[in-house]
Amino acid sequence: MKLRKIFIVAAVAILFIGIAGYFTIRSWMSTPHGELDFRVAIFLKLTGAADNEARELDVPVAESRRHLAEMAASVSGSPLPMASVSDMKAVAGGLSVPVRVYNPGGKGLLPVVLFYHGGGWVQGSVETHDGLCRILAKKSGAVVISVEYRLAPENPYPAAIDDAYAALLWVRANSEQLHADPAKIAVAGDSAGGNLAAAVCLMARDRRGPAVAFQVLIYPGLNSAYLNTGSYGMFAKGYLLDKPNVEKFIGMYLPDKKDRVLPYASPFLAADHRNLPPALIITAAFDVLRDEGEAYAVKLKDAGVPARAIRYPGMVHGFVSASRLLPQAEQALEEIAAELRKAFGGGRG
Repeated sequence: MKLRKIFIVAAVAILFIGIAGYFTIRSWMSTPHGELDFRVAIFLKLTGAADNEARELDVPVAESRRHLAEMAASVSGSPLPMASVSDMKAVAGGLSVPVRVYNPGGKGLLPVVLFYHGGGWVQGSVETHDGLCRILAKKSGAVVISVEYRLAPENPYPAAIDDAYAALLWVRANSEQLHADPAKIAVAGDSAGGNLAAAVCLMARDRRGPAVAFQVLIYPGLNSAYLNTGSYGMFAKGYLLDKPNVEKFIGMYLPDKKDRVLPYASPFLAADHRNLPPALIITAAFDVLRDEGEAYAVKLKDAGVPARAIRYPGMVHGFVSASRLLPQAEQALEEIAAELRKAFGGGRG
C-alpha cells in the first residue's frame, strides 16, 4: 500500500512537472511576431542568445571564430561518407584559393556546386560547413566545392569576392580533373556566403565569365548599405543574429562606406538584375536578413529571372546548418537538392 502511494505521488509530480515544462516552453516560443519552433525556442533560451549577442560585440575576432566553430560542431550532424574528399588549391586570376572538394560518387561527369560558407565575411571556414556540404553533395548528386575565401578584417572587400570568383574560373578551367560537367555549374552560400554567391553571378555576367546554371542563396545578406527593412526592426535582438553584430561584420568587411553600395558588395543594389541565373532563396521567419532575401527574389522576377523564395516558419538565422537539432534543416537541404537536380536537368525526384 505504501509503495502504491509513492508511485501515485511520483506520477502526480511528474505530471505537474510535465505541465509546468510545457507551459514554460510555450512561453519561450511566444514572441510579438509569432511563434518560434519549440526546438529553436529551447536552444535560444538555454544558450542565452540575447546575452551572447551582446557579448560577441566585444570579443576579439579570433575568439569569435572559435565560438562559431564550436557551435557548428555542436549542431551539425555526423559527417556523411563521400566517395572522396580532397583539399586542393584553386589557382586562377592570379590567386591561389584553398578549396575542399566533395565527390559523392557517380558515373560520368557530375554537376558542380560551388559553396561559399557564412560567418559575416569574418568567421567560418570549410570546417564549420563540412557537414552541410557533405549532405548537399549526397542529396544533389553534385560535386560540391567549398571555398576557403580570405576573411575580414585582415582581408577586407574585395578579397572575399575576388577569391569567390577565382574559384569559379578554376572550376571551369579544370572541370575534367574534377570529373565535372562544365555546363552544369551552380553557386550556393549561406548568409555572407549567400552574398558572395549572388555577387559571383553578377560578376560572371558582367565579365562574360563562366556560365552559372543556378544560384542558391540561404538567408543571404544582400544589402550592406541600408539595414532598414522591417525584419531588422522586428528581430534586431534576441534571435541569434542581431543588428549590432551585422553592423560589426559589415564594418570589418566594408570599412570604406562608399564600397557598401557597390553591386558586388550589395547585390540587391545592382542597377541591372537581368540575365542572371535562376535562383532559390531560403529565408528564416525570425531573421534580420529575411526581408532583403525575399525582396531580392522579387527583384529577380521583375528582371525576368526565375526566382523562388521559401520562408521557413519558426526558424532563425543559421538553421540550415543545425541538422542535428532541426528537421527543418533536413527539409531545406532536400528542397535545395531537388531544385539543383532540376536545374541540372535531372528532375526534382
